[in-house]
Amino acid sequence: MEWMVWTTPTAIFFMAIALMLSGMTVWEVVSPTVERKGFLPISTTRGDRLFIGLLCAAYIHLLVVGFTSLNIWIALSVSILWMLVLIRWG
Repeated sequence: MEWMVWTTPTAIFFMAIALMLSGMTVWEVVSPTVERKGFLPISTTRGDRLFIGLLCAAYIHLLVVGFTSLNIWIALSVSILWMLVLIRWG
């Protein structure tokens, strides 16, 4: 039987996702969300925008790794910037 190797970047990635979900849960309990319409073509809540942002970050990373020779850190910075824009104005 083979075991999954948890490298440091993998552990950080999953911890970051867990912290984001925990933070959003606390934020929702303290201040319940109201659906709103930003630049996205649908009405969304904070949780919806987080989910859409995580999907976009995955696609950004796949595009950078698959089609460019850019450093993965550039993909990370673009993903974080896009996530902030999406959460704030999406």
